[in-house]
Amino acid sequence: MSLRKNAVIAVALAAVCTIAIVVASSATAAGKGPIIIGYPTDLKGNMAPFDGPALAAAGIEISKINKQGGVDGRRLKIITCDTQNSNPAKSKACAASLIGKGAVIGMVTCDVEFAAPATQEFLNHGMLTVAPCIGTDQMGPKRFGPKGKLAFSFGNVAQDEGAAMAEWAYKQKGWRTAGLATNNLLIYFKNIVQAFKVRFTQLGGKIVDEESYTTGQNDVGNAVSRLNGVKADVYVTSTSFGELPAFVSGLRSLGNKTPILNSWAGDGTYWVTKNPAVTNYYAVTYASIAGDDPNPAVNLLAKQVHAGTGGFVTGAAAIDGIVIAIKRAGGSTNGAALAAQMEKFHKVPTISGLVSFSKQYHSVFGRQYRVIEIDNNVLKLVGLVTASSPANIG
Repeated sequence: MSLRKNAVIAVALAAVCTIAIVVASSATAAGKGPIIIGYPTDLKGNMAPFDGPALAAAGIEISKINKQGGVDGRRLKIITCDTQNSNPAKSKACAASLIGKGAVIGMVTCDVEFAAPATQEFLNHGMLTVAPCIGTDQMGPKRFGPKGKLAFSFGNVAQDEGAAMAEWAYKQKGWRTAGLATNNLLIYFKNIVQAFKVRFTQLGGKIVDEESYTTGQNDVGNAVSRLNGVKADVYVTSTSFGELPAFVSGLRSLGNKTPILNSWAGDGTYWVTKNPAVTNYYAVTYASIAGDDPNPAVNLLAKQVHAGTGGFVTGAAAIDGIVIAIKRAGGSTNGAALAAQMEKFHKVPTISGLVSFSKQYHSVFGRQYRVIEIDNNVLKLVGLVTASSPANIG
């Protein structure tokens, strides 16, 4: 694990601890108990740079809501359990322990596969279960069957995110050819590249090469070598973890200066290499962490949580959405009642922008993305894009 990643995790953990004290101190409303949200989360492993800031932002949003009187006179309270690098058995046990401590709503880590054991445990207890930033259409009935009607994510669905990447590349940058590199580890990674391909070719773009690699298989270098031999206007991937710096530095070490476009998975600078420095690199994300986001409230929140990626804002958005669903359900915390309200969300305002769900998509579509650039290891906002519609990838 890099020093930068350790620093990001340490800051996130410090923020979480501070917020937990604030939330716990204001958890009891006169005559009514708190609404307890249980969050099995990865505090030290691969998902920590994503989960930590999302959890911290959720805590800040809860503190703000509680200071305003809570939800129908009830305070919100978030309790956590460390899944220890998203260990499946530990994730399930964490969810069970949080239910035993009174949780009536579940939150889960930011990848559907890592989150599945905890999600299933919550769903088996009939609880509304939300993820701050899962990015696939599988956080819902598609993966979890009828019980999945209670599962939602405040992350952008990959069909929408990949389409936004393609529209920005083709319409705003004028790129007409693309070389693709798919990380096969996660469905999210694969669906992003699939959605990009569908929308890019619909617009008139041409895919000149398709490569693949898998986290942990030590084969990203082979994909980089093959991709380097193909001339394209842009190379497109969706990846994070150790393969992200390996992919980018691998191309740059070969003297290849072709623009690289990544998804939210490649946001932030905690992963960048000093030599070669990261240049001509772009990623679409939820919010800018550089203090230049067009929403001042987002800039303030990013500073408060010391955000490592733009996904932090979805932690606060998930709380916003839960509160709106409870209010629309007349104060109920029943999972089915809350899910019925959430499925009707259409351009519901949250700190992350407008949130929409549907029977097909229980992850967000239609939200405005930020496009960030990293040049000489410095991150800045360079554009905004909203997909015209999610790409149809079957």
